Amino acid sequence: MAAPGENLRIDGERLWESLMEMAKIGPGVAGGNNRQTLTDEDAEGRALFQKWCEDAGCTMGLDQMGNMFARREGTDPDALPVYVGSHLDTQPTGGKYDGILGVLGGLELIRSLNDLDIKTKHPIVVTNWTNEEGTRFAPAMLSSGVFAGMHTQDWAYDRVDAEGKRFGDELVRIGWKGEEEVGARKMHAFFELHIEQGPILEAEGVDIGVVTHGQGLSWTQVTITGKDAHTGSTPMPMRKNAGLGMARVLEKVEEIAWSHKPHAVGAAGHIDVYPNSRNVIPGKAVFTVDFRSPDLAVIEDMEKRLREDATKICEDMGLEVEFEKVGGFDPVEFDPECVGAIRSAAERLGYSHMNIVSGAGHDACWINRVAPSAMVMCPCVDGLSHNEAEEISKDWARAGAEVLFHAVVETAQIVE
Repeated sequence: MAAPGENLRIDGERLWESLMEMAKIGPGVAGGNNRQTLTDEDAEGRALFQKWCEDAGCTMGLDQMGNMFARREGTDPDALPVYVGSHLDTQPTGGKYDGILGVLGGLELIRSLNDLDIKTKHPIVVTNWTNEEGTRFAPAMLSSGVFAGMHTQDWAYDRVDAEGKRFGDELVRIGWKGEEEVGARKMHAFFELHIEQGPILEAEGVDIGVVTHGQGLSWTQVTITGKDAHTGSTPMPMRKNAGLGMARVLEKVEEIAWSHKPHAVGAAGHIDVYPNSRNVIPGKAVFTVDFRSPDLAVIEDMEKRLREDATKICEDMGLEVEFEKVGGFDPVEFDPECVGAIRSAAERLGYSHMNIVSGAGHDACWINRVAPSAMVMCPCVDGLSHNEAEEISKDWARAGAEVLFHAVVETAQIVE
């Protein structure tokens, strides 16, 4: 298929203005956004996105999970569409770009095709996936997971937030439950533009991350049980300190992750210590170990060593330990042809680029199971994300969107 000429560019100013306009909806308290899924603010952001898509000549589809699909027709009615997109929902203290850049970059792609009067053989569909963040209704990537057959729709509808409100009820309440069957759409390919959410691209001075893999994830909840006792009057040899046991296990977590450098990572972000009183030796510690790697064998090794090492540590200290696998998904290898389209687009446009592994989960990780998929990433300042101080530059946004534009248009095939 013919590649688009390097002179084909997007309107970077218009993309930036769209990002800033969307950021006015659900403003955060410190310059970012709080536009959590299925809130009134989410509904308002969706309405603005729909208006912009219809103004660009697209028709809007909506499925029963609230996933939005803005379609620009192709010249071949039988050709499967090329999909592009990400998510508009944010963390409670989220930034203006995480997910949003991928959706509005897709919209800018459509607008630029219109400006240039370019027709493609395959239709192009810009997608907003519902509840990618998973912050209000766990898990993350919920609706793309239903689309890809990873979750049932009924199970997803029954997810509840901190106030006990059901996902299915809130979807109806905000008016964004469609009639279309989830997962019925067939895709020629799917592309997702996203900020890196890590520091590598900026540190290396590279414009574009060509995402070859998505890290797999393993969450193991560890419960260590000792004995509550007075911190002042219990002799050191007679203590059963669950907090100390946890500390020693976490040292092992660090050691295990380092042994699989550079791509493996590990830490415990969720930690509860009981009774959590200043003068009581902890009798119980509950924490979740998060291991990630793009290699499934590495994840399995890290899980195995965690159980073996933690068991020995606790036995030596007279503590009891239990393990429960509470979450995870296998690593993703993105489609080589789609990855190649992104890499060749970066080269054609003269942007520096490097292969990168996505450290976070994204909708493309699930969609890759049902359609050829790939991701393009741009840098973000200090690698900061899921934070209102999240920041990118206009140049980074434009570069990422232009690479997306070329990869999608090449895949959708220009009609001369």
